[in-house]
Amino acid sequence: MTVVEEFEQLRPLLFSIAYRFLGSVSEAEDAVQETWLRYELSPTRPASARAFLSAVVTRVSIDVLRSARLRREEYVGPWFPEPLLTDPYEDPERSVELADSLSMASLLLLERLSPLERAVFVLREVFGFGFPEIASAVGRSQAACRQLAVRARRHMDEGRPRFEADRRQREELAARFFDAFREGNFDGLRELLAADVQMVADSGGKAPHWARGFFGADHVSRVLVALLPPFVRIGGVVEPHQVNGQPGAIFRDRGGKVVNTWALDILDGRIQTIRTVLNPDKLGHVGPVADAWTVLRETQRARRDAD
Repeated sequence: MTVVEEFEQLRPLLFSIAYRFLGSVSEAEDAVQETWLRYELSPTRPASARAFLSAVVTRVSIDVLRSARLRREEYVGPWFPEPLLTDPYEDPERSVELADSLSMASLLLLERLSPLERAVFVLREVFGFGFPEIASAVGRSQAACRQLAVRARRHMDEGRPRFEADRRQREELAARFFDAFREGNFDGLRELLAADVQMVADSGGKAPHWARGFFGADHVSRVLVALLPPFVRIGGVVEPHQVNGQPGAIFRDRGGKVVNTWALDILDGRIQTIRTVLNPDKLGHVGPVADAWTVLRETQRARRDAD
């Protein structure tokens, strides 16, 4: 196997590690590219390409994460990860860990950890690396990594999101939700929302925003019922799709361009949170991005015409 073939075989794993560190598709891709450059320039071929490359992408991601945190302190409004439609890495033995760690709720919880805690937790709990490999990746002793793992696990357990365990039940509930949404069925929506449901958005100050968001089943149901008809009148389409391993949707304008994405958190047969990503900078990898301000003006005009 050539060096290029070896790297390409491991690329999905490297991207998945980097994305869970950074919550950004573009930054994760850049981290993987930087890892390739370092691998290509390495004077010797490592005994384990997987261990070597995972260590390199971890170090690169830690450096990016530290600078990204400074930028996020100045971010306008809530910050959400860039939506990921498909995780390129699969491991049947760790499918539960991989799926749970990909959700927006989990990625937001990871944001509370220090870069080193995050590195140890992701490598150990999500991808099942041994402590010798983790110690080499983060430049700490195995004993120190074990302590970091305990601390990170405690922080994660304190706020760890729980989801409907049965994927089929989640998908069925999401299908009922989107049916009720399309029909403008207030009672149907109200039945599927948790009493304290939250509908929150990340616009980054670059798209129409919802202030703090919408809260409570009645309020969110009214918003949902009012939202879709004018959007459909201007040719908008709601496309159900998995987003970060959870049920969600892509909203497209009449030309098929991406307006925003939704990701749903589902627990105990109810939708707990609807997270919307509107920031156009975070949607380019999903497809050509619509001008959300234009879409808003058109929907407002359609609503006035209907009245």
